[in-house]
Order: sequence, then C-alpha cells, then structure tokens
Amino acid sequence: MNSAEAKRILETALLCAQVPLPVRDMRMLFDDAVGVDTLRALLDQISQDWSDRGVELVAVANGWRFQSRPEMREYLDRLHPEKPPRYSRAALETLAIVAYRQPVTRGDIEDIRGVTVSSQIMKQLEDRGWIESIGFRETAGRPALFATTAQFLADLGLAALDQLPPLAGEEADHALAVAALEAQGSLLDDAQTWLPLEDAAAAADPPTALAADPPSALAAGSPPAIAVPALPESTLDPSFDEQP
Repeated sequence: MNSAEAKRILETALLCAQVPLPVRDMRMLFDDAVGVDTLRALLDQISQDWSDRGVELVAVANGWRFQSRPEMREYLDRLHPEKPPRYSRAALETLAIVAYRQPVTRGDIEDIRGVTVSSQIMKQLEDRGWIESIGFRETAGRPALFATTAQFLADLGLAALDQLPPLAGEEADHALAVAALEAQGSLLDDAQTWLPLEDAAAAADPPTALAADPPSALAAGSPPAIAVPALPESTLDPSFDEQP
C-alpha cells in the first residue's frame, strides 16, 4: 500500500468517525502494518490539506477528529437557531475547581466555595463524563478524590490539562477558574440540559449561559482547534507509543 492510498483510508475513517479516533484504532485500519511515525506524517499531511477549508483536523485527549472552524459558527448556527442550554454558576464553579485543583474531595470544593456542594451537581457532572472518582484520600472517612476526564478535555478541544488557560497566580480563586473555562468556548451539546442550582450560592448567582455545540464533530461552534503540526509530543494520545 502506498502513502497516498493510506492517507485516503485514514482521511475517510476520520471523516466518518462519530467520536475522536485514537491512534490504536487508526493502526487497526491497516492491520498494524503502518507504523506510528507514518501515521504522524499522514495526520500532518491531512491537516495541511484541510488548512484552507472550513473544517480542520485537531487532536484532543481521546483521539483525532474533524471539526468546524470557529469562524464558521455564525453560519452553521443558522441551521440550529434554538436557544442553547445553560450551566448554573454553582456547576461551573465546581467543575472549575476540579479542573484546576485536582484531585480534590467534595470537602475541598466546599472549603473553596464556602458553601455545601449539591450531590445532584456532582452526579450530573459525573453523568456528563466530565469528572470521575479516581480513588480515596487516606484520611478519616476516606473521601473520594475527583478529577476531570478525557471527555472533559475533548469537549474543550484540548489534548492535555496543561493546555488549560493559565490563572493569574498560584492562589487564583475559583472565579478566575470559571472565567478561564468560559473563555475556552462551549462545553455543552444539544442533548445537555441545564444543571440546576442546589446550594446556598444558587440564589445569589444567576446561571451562566454557554453556547451549545451539536454533538457532531463537524457541527457548528466546535471547540477551538489545536494546530496539529505544532502539537507538543507530550500532549499526544498515549497510544502513539509503539505497541504490538
């Protein structure tokens, strides 16, 4: 198989994939006959081929995908004019604290926010696939430790946590963390519903609206892209490592 045919197969698989395509799946396309270095070169070529189009190839935490460029949102939104769903301020603050302080316990979140964290908010963030329990702190009661997931990074269009916007100072408060997440673009898709406020901060803080993204990788308003040629090796999908 020559490189042109391999690129055609890979490009087709990426365009047809409903979710980001990890490298291990790309290798399955070729029955492991195509090496990792060759795949990297093919991905770079495909990215260059699409550089002047409305759709681009990007790498996120759980694979590679095609998505619309941000400047296309204005036009594609006309196909989906419905009002986007929203996240509550309490949910955004909880998510931001987990993202920037992980791993954290529910008690840590409550200490930072100064109010009780609703069990419903924690459950909904887990159900959405943005946070998960990764273990327990070895203290009284062994509280669960929470961290963000690969899905959270993928929905932000990021490949690694170190690509989150930096905060001003090591002790930046959770309000800055929320603002940083909001600046990254949408976390929501059409199927996501508003997470209700359930704690004491709810009455004081109005919900923050975030624009909605349709679930398709080619949908309007996909997260900001990561330039494939400049992607640092440390942020590549772990499956780029040679495996039998």
